[in-house]
Amino acid sequence: MLTIHHLNNSRSQRVLWLLEELGVPYDVKRYERTKTMQAPDELKRIHPLGKSPVLTEDGRTIAETGAIVEYILTRHGAGRLMPAPGSDSYWDARHFLHYAEGSAMPVLFLMLMLQTIPERAPFYVRPILAAALGRVDRMYARPQLALHLDHWEQSLGATGWFAGPELSVADIMMSFPVETAGKRVGYAERPHLRDFLLRIHDRQAYRQALKRGGPYAYA
Repeated sequence: MLTIHHLNNSRSQRVLWLLEELGVPYDVKRYERTKTMQAPDELKRIHPLGKSPVLTEDGRTIAETGAIVEYILTRHGAGRLMPAPGSDSYWDARHFLHYAEGSAMPVLFLMLMLQTIPERAPFYVRPILAAALGRVDRMYARPQLALHLDHWEQSLGATGWFAGPELSVADIMMSFPVETAGKRVGYAERPHLRDFLLRIHDRQAYRQALKRGGPYAYA
């Protein structure tokens, strides 16, 4: 049986959603974050990095969301959730499959760190850190995020999906960055992104994945 080693409040929720969309049977081994929001050491017994998600099946262990998604599509997808090879939509899907983690998430993680570091610092240096890192946030992180959000909004404009006229792996991979950014900055002026979130949240497979993995806070 295919098993997903799943951390609460994590990007591995997308892998559960993918499996639900494909109708692939799977088990979930759930792990809870520590008080410092780190993964528990128990995950290191599965993979030396101790990160989630991790997939295990038939004696094989695969880490990294993009690699896991490609493995599932190759072994269990039967051509589903990937546009026709060689088409423009196919290359859009390949772009977003790798872009989601390679370009979209780093700026969101940076924003999280800029907020978290002052909160966890000794009280007497918090004002100094908050002022300095707030300036980095305003001058660099938020302008960079706006650049990405414009890319997302424009990409959704033609069909409401990231790659072609229907749901694909691109939308599943992009769901976490879109949800995270929506919580951080909102989409008051980006209707395509608002509609995208409503559309995916209404899918039965998405809701079933939340039942299997538990609610998450897009951290």
